Parts: sequence; structure tokens; C-alpha cells
Amino acid sequence: MLNQFAEALKKVGGQVTEVATAREAAVYIAGRINGTVLLPPQSSLERAGLAAALEAEGVTVIKDSWREHAPAAGAGVTGVNFALADTGTLVLDSTAESLRLTTTLPERHFALLDPCKILADSLDAVPYLRGFHERAPRNYLAYITGPSRTADIERVLTIGVHGPRELHVLLMPGLSADFYEL
Repeated sequence: MLNQFAEALKKVGGQVTEVATAREAAVYIAGRINGTVLLPPQSSLERAGLAAALEAEGVTVIKDSWREHAPAAGAGVTGVNFALADTGTLVLDSTAESLRLTTTLPERHFALLDPCKILADSLDAVPYLRGFHERAPRNYLAYITGPSRTADIERVLTIGVHGPRELHVLLMPGLSADFYEL
């Protein structure tokens, strides 16, 4: 499923890279950004020490004041609850405003995904979707398939008008096997 996911994501304009550690992820991110990085609270990324790794690479990490900093941030970094191999889609519990701002306003979105959380398709996701509803009936789930894209009536496709121009998925084994944790 990993290969299917990577191919599907590439077809919609996303990029997939394998990293082994938070330090490798930080080096990858630092080499592709201008400006600050939004990093909302996420258990798996905190456990991995991503904020410290980014700061060690000279990246300014924004950990609060989301509304103030999001419009000018160079990138947003999130975890992923799970992904769908058939479409290259990422699914995130974006109930927290900080996560919605992080995935929609910066030019680049870097998503760290444990490969064990890649499902074949949306039918395989049903038990997890039910679990989200049971935990919090009014949550907000974001489905992200590639960089933001829109087209006008003349079918002129434009990338990045209503969200990030780039989507980078960093596959990090051992990050988190919990489908309810970012």
C-alpha cells in the first residue's frame, strides 16, 4: 500500500520522502522553507522532539498565537491520523483551530505520517471514522489530497490559491501507530 499511496500522491502533485528520525525530518523541512514554521501541539511530534530538531536547524518555530502568525508563516507541520492509498489522501482531525490554520494558510504543508497508518481506501477507514464520531460527535476531519487547487469557469487550473502550493509527506516509521493521534 505504501507504493500505491506514494504514486497516488505524486499524481496529484504531492511529494513523498522517507525519513528515519525527527532530525532527518527537520533537515528536510529546513532546506525547503522561507520564514517561520507553524507547529501546533501534536502528541506524536512532541514525543519525537520535532520542535527541538527544527530549532537546531535554525528554524523559527511558532507554537502559539496562530491567528497572528499563520498568514505570514512559510510552512505548517502536522502529523496525520491516517492516509488512503488509493487516492493519496491524508486524513487529519482538524477540530483545533491551530491545525486548520496550519494546513490551509502557509505556502507549504509538511505532514509526518507513520506508514503503518496507510489504509487501502475509504471503506477501510469506516471503523476509524466511527471512532472519531464516538469520541467527539462534533469534530472536524480534513481530507487533504495534494496541494490546494482550483479552476475557473474556463478550466484554468491554479495551484495554491486556497491553501498550500506544496504538500510534502514525510514517511517516518515508528512515529505513532495510533489512528486517533496526530
